[in-house]
Amino acid sequence: MLLPTASSAQGPARPPLASVSHIAVYAADPAKSERFYVHDLGAVKQPDPEQSSGARYYFSPTQFVEVLPLPAGDHSINRLAHVAFSTANAAQMRTYLAAHGVTVPAALSTAPDGSRWFSVTDPEGTVVQFMQPPAKLPTVPVNPLSSHIMHFGFIVHNRANEDRFYKGILRLKPYWEGGMKEDHPTWISLQLPDGRDWIEYMVVGTPDTKGIPADMSAANLGVLNHFALGVPDTRTAYTLLWNGDRLQGQDQVPKIGRDAKWQLNLLDPDGTRAELMEFHAIGKPCCSPFAAPDPEK
Repeated sequence: MLLPTASSAQGPARPPLASVSHIAVYAADPAKSERFYVHDLGAVKQPDPEQSSGARYYFSPTQFVEVLPLPAGDHSINRLAHVAFSTANAAQMRTYLAAHGVTVPAALSTAPDGSRWFSVTDPEGTVVQFMQPPAKLPTVPVNPLSSHIMHFGFIVHNRANEDRFYKGILRLKPYWEGGMKEDHPTWISLQLPDGRDWIEYMVVGTPDTKGIPADMSAANLGVLNHFALGVPDTRTAYTLLWNGDRLQGQDQVPKIGRDAKWQLNLLDPDGTRAELMEFHAIGKPCCSPFAAPDPEK
């Protein structure tokens, strides 16, 4: 449970929060997921030191998608397990959050590779993990498609409640907001305070509700709970995938999004969206200007 409070000028300092670590998703068929993440997206599969039944698909030595087996008997349409930020000091981050009224675990978890982490829940129940990478990072060659997970997104009902945690406590800052209607923002991007990665609220339902809306399909939920890989040129990325026969089962083509960035949307076997997105807009975005600098690579 999370009980956010107003930030205080006193108390323990927040360690830098500069980058996304990973997103963890559930898979009904791990073999199909492996083909998507390795063959199609070019990630490097390695064992999961956090949960031995899962696997990590690395895009860089510090960023990966964690794929976990779907729990037995789970009939939920949800495929999002958690989202995670990188931190250089998990112990200090835990102390900082506790001092600001966030319910934290009694101790950190430590994996065999030396990584350390802990998890909390945000005001709407999304599990948020803070991961301190191991001293010895895994060897991951440069991925010709993308080596940068630059944002993840998840459903949100009450923007103000979420802001108390992400903006008030973690100090994320506005990056861009928009939606299908000019005057009704439903995609709210907040950039990390010490870097250029960001998160995206995907606003659904009404502010007085939580969880997956009763009328939401699994396909729509997978589109909303997503992650994005940064690419210099989406059309070049599409050509790479096309020539490598890496687009089987996909029906999307590159397009310009409402934020004026070229993008390509792909779906993993369980419907989680992997968005290939260019770092910079090609012109004026809809709805609002960008309020912070873009990632560069």
